[in-house]
Amino acid sequence: MQIPILLIDIDGVISLFGFAPGTPPDGKFLLVDGIPHFLSAAVAGRLRGLAAHFDLVWCSGWEEKADEYLPHALGLPAGLPHLTFDGADRDGRHWKLAAIDAHVGPHRPLAWIDDAFDASCHRWAAERPGPTQLVTTDPAVGLTAAQAAGLQRWADALSGSVKGAVPPGAGAEPLQP
Repeated sequence: MQIPILLIDIDGVISLFGFAPGTPPDGKFLLVDGIPHFLSAAVAGRLRGLAAHFDLVWCSGWEEKADEYLPHALGLPAGLPHLTFDGADRDGRHWKLAAIDAHVGPHRPLAWIDDAFDASCHRWAAERPGPTQLVTTDPAVGLTAAQAAGLQRWADALSGSVKGAVPPGAGAEPLQP
């Protein structure tokens, strides 16, 4: 089976917001086109760990700016592909779904990390023929260690490297924060 794709949103996943101002998570602020973003060092480390199990793809309105800023700021791999969005709402679907379908196709396994799934995302994931995992993040925390471990187990199960494991997500069971 082909290595799964990991679609990564940025705002609410790596760029955190809504945390208590007096107790920010481990990370730093970075200005991106004049807009301050708090980038999580812990989430960056988790994504580096997942890079051995997934093909990482930016799935964010940041588009090409993700590769311009994040590798240098957080030590993430450079040259990752990014999706480009035309902003079109197709039949009431989430604004990212058309670009995801065009990039990934219907059968390749994929996991998608985002803080803003809507009902159309869950319907799409449930109806998609390929193994699909939606991972919902809390924007004040981002991708947790437990979620990253769950993604690694899911990818390993798909590849058959976990003896006797049944791949979760052959339907669509979301990993919650």
